[in-house]
Amino acid sequence: MRLTPTERDRLLLFGAAELARARRARGLKLNVPEATALIADTVCETARDGGRLADAIEAARAVLGPDDVLPGVADVVTEVHVEAVFDDGSRLAVVSDPIAGGSLGDAAPGAVLPGPADAAPEPALTLRVRNTATVPVSVTSHFHFFEANPRLDFDRAAAYGMRLNVPAGSSQRFGPGAEEEVGLVPIGGDRIAIGFAGLVDGPLDAPGAKEEALRRAAACGYLGASTEEEERA
Repeated sequence: MRLTPTERDRLLLFGAAELARARRARGLKLNVPEATALIADTVCETARDGGRLADAIEAARAVLGPDDVLPGVADVVTEVHVEAVFDDGSRLAVVSDPIAGGSLGDAAPGAVLPGPADAAPEPALTLRVRNTATVPVSVTSHFHFFEANPRLDFDRAAAYGMRLNVPAGSSQRFGPGAEEEVGLVPIGGDRIAIGFAGLVDGPLDAPGAKEEALRRAAACGYLGASTEEEERA
């Protein structure tokens, strides 16, 4: 007998559902594959009996209860998608919350529980920053602020080795001509700045690194990057 791929999938689903029925009849609680197979098979069989899509979804939601499955299964099987052949053709049935009332919430096995929120650290330095560009400029949380856009005017020597005191992944936007006060904190870890604007490209605390970075910034026209020699002059 030759079967199409769809027919083979249907037989595989039916076999898994029959195994689930047999185990439930022996008093066993079903695991995730067994529960999923039984719910999906119920949709297909209701469709084969001439039921409508709404009837098939309703029957699938009623086939299992919280007492029929292992703890945590209802938290994993939150939605079942299955394509079934109805009298008017193939339709995709989406069974949402198929095991109603079975969720364990935070007590579910493998649940991810957030820890206590950490208070934002106090900024180690506060600087006034003015955007002299005609377009907005955004700086992300872990960008070496010293190397930020050359049209931002601020004390770059003071900002060396620092980043914005904002949550990781966020950014701060400076509108055209806007002047804002920002908080900075030291870059942590190994304190190595690679890339960015290429003004450091190495350990931040290496001997002479800050002076060389200031020299490069001044040579490239970065505002606020005057060197000590220029200030004395």
